[in-house]
Amino acid sequence: MIKMNNCGMTHGGKFHADDVFSSALLKIINPEIEIIRGFQVPENFDGVVFDIGSGKFDHHQEGAEVRDNGVPYAAFGLLWREFGESLVGAEDAVLFDEKFIQPIDEDDNTGCGNPLSRVIGKWNPSWDSEESSDDCFWEAVALAETILKKEFESIFSRQRAKGLVEEALAHSKNGIVILPKFAPWQGVLIPSDAQFVVYPSLRGGFNAQVIPVDFDTKTAKCDFPNEWAGKSEAELQVLSGIKTLSFCHNNRFLISAGTLEDTVKACQSSLDAIV
Repeated sequence: MIKMNNCGMTHGGKFHADDVFSSALLKIINPEIEIIRGFQVPENFDGVVFDIGSGKFDHHQEGAEVRDNGVPYAAFGLLWREFGESLVGAEDAVLFDEKFIQPIDEDDNTGCGNPLSRVIGKWNPSWDSEESSDDCFWEAVALAETILKKEFESIFSRQRAKGLVEEALAHSKNGIVILPKFAPWQGVLIPSDAQFVVYPSLRGGFNAQVIPVDFDTKTAKCDFPNEWAGKSEAELQVLSGIKTLSFCHNNRFLISAGTLEDTVKACQSSLDAIV
């Protein structure tokens, strides 16, 4: 359980994704927290101060912290470093920092440009608007809170799926993993020797996907045959000899068939073609 003071403070005026997402994170951790905005931290303020005040969760002072990979911390990253592991676990806290938080931190420190930061910035009142900056800020925080909750649920979903996917991998044959239903599989199967993953389709029948060689590429360990790419159902069945094969994506990463047997057969045929 994360314990936190019920007060927080950040800077007033124009806001950015950094202070917006920092506020959203704190509100998820402690829904009772009251965050104020201002330009000077009150004397003896007893709360979490971030993105202002040159303290533990600020990054504007001389000697501000930089990650080992060279990406400077902003308030969001500093708060995540403090609380992230308690929210999602150590491994996923690191991954979430790399994929989600670092682009926001880097944009806030360098202005390098990040689509999500740019979207959040649009919530600031325009130059001729009579809207309250604080009101606009809290609208942006509500959006950021929704985004973070969805991101965390995705992480928890992957965590819940891990055991199911590991069991399917343990019972796999010839590099073809069969899942009883779709579940997030990338974290388990990409580092493994598995070549294809098969699962029931929401449209009926079964899907099979290629498995990338690593997390940073779409390059497959084994592609479906080039001659299947984008072909009609009738053409696919003639080309492959698989009677219920109905679809192959033009980029060859996904196929569909009417039966589990034929879906596995399509994967095995692809493996046989490269031997």
